[in-house]
Amino acid sequence: MRISNFIFGSRSRRILLAVMGLLAFAMGSSTASAGGKLHIYTENYPPYNTSTNGKSYAHNEDDISGICTGMVKAMLSRVDYDYVMKMRAWSYAYDWVQGRKNHGLFCTARTDEREDLFQWVGPLASIKWTLFAAPDSDIQLSSLEDAKNLRIGGYKGDVMSEYLADHGYNVVMSVSGDVNPRRLVLGEVDLWVTDGLVGPLVAKDEYDIEGLRPVLVFRETPMYLAMSKETDPAVVADLQKALDEARSAGELDQIVAQYQ
Repeated sequence: MRISNFIFGSRSRRILLAVMGLLAFAMGSSTASAGGKLHIYTENYPPYNTSTNGKSYAHNEDDISGICTGMVKAMLSRVDYDYVMKMRAWSYAYDWVQGRKNHGLFCTARTDEREDLFQWVGPLASIKWTLFAAPDSDIQLSSLEDAKNLRIGGYKGDVMSEYLADHGYNVVMSVSGDVNPRRLVLGEVDLWVTDGLVGPLVAKDEYDIEGLRPVLVFRETPMYLAMSKETDPAVVADLQKALDEARSAGELDQIVAQYQ
């Protein structure tokens, strides 16, 4: 009797341990496939991404809204991954996500120069590369070449600013794009390069400046969620699938309609 109890007990323990091992393996596999928590960053770039707390930064998704933000949230609601969303200065966030697993940044313009730096989920929305002049400016441009000798307000890490700088234009860089409307009306720069929707909103919200003159639209670029190269491609594929499903369901069009 004692021997049979000992044998049964040992066998039961072995079975229990085996089951627990399988459960642990399954849970571990699930965690591995999910890749862990996602860290998603954005910048204050209304109407695509904007803080609801009146600040240029935010620590959680409840304080972030906008066109692209709504699209990314719709996508993330269709996957099982835990995530955090934060708003930071663009140059900081752009450098921070690179080299870090499960880190991503939106809305990021997908260009040839950036193509191999990230894994891409999108498209989300598109930006129109626009040169703005001050309300009282008489600057007229028929082509981008006409701006060659003018001072153009831009900011570090911005794709439009860096494109112009790389092509020989006189771009006066700042840390954040929010200061450029003021620099424009003070005459510190002749033009300001930014998105066609963003420019008037930032000028109004930050400095109560109205009447900026869009003098040239010279390019249009789709924007994406840029995930780090270190992120598991399976995670990126899941995010893309979720975004595609949200688009097919009409959710993305509904988000855009809210801002029109």
